[in-house]
Amino acid sequence: MDYIKEANRYLNNAKEILREKAHKEDGYYKDKKYVKLAGHAAYSAVLEALDGMLGIKKKGRKSVDWYQAELAKIDKKILNSFNTAYDVLHLSMGYDGAKSAKIASAGLEEAETIIKWAADKQAITQ
Repeated sequence: MDYIKEANRYLNNAKEILREKAHKEDGYYKDKKYVKLAGHAAYSAVLEALDGMLGIKKKGRKSVDWYQAELAKIDKKILNSFNTAYDVLHLSMGYDGAKSAKIASAGLEEAETIIKWAADKQAITQ
């Protein structure tokens, strides 16, 4: 379950970036650059957890469609979490630099849900 540790490390890095560098004020982050970095780190955490749980050994890019198809076969609820994480962490934060702390919080919660789900799934199969 090293991939779960690695996923949590990425997620903790994202939280630290937001907390220490993005400078939250009145519910919004002031620095878009760090919101983007945090979004990318948190989305990487999601992919790390999913790749490990799905048994992906070879690093390489998989499309969002590939992850959606794989998750649809396994668990529709986690597919919803993945879709939200993709929209929030990857697109809204990672590309657009959405400064809303509420949006970031929702995305980070979805990442936590996916990582926990992957850890639980892995524990069942061991």
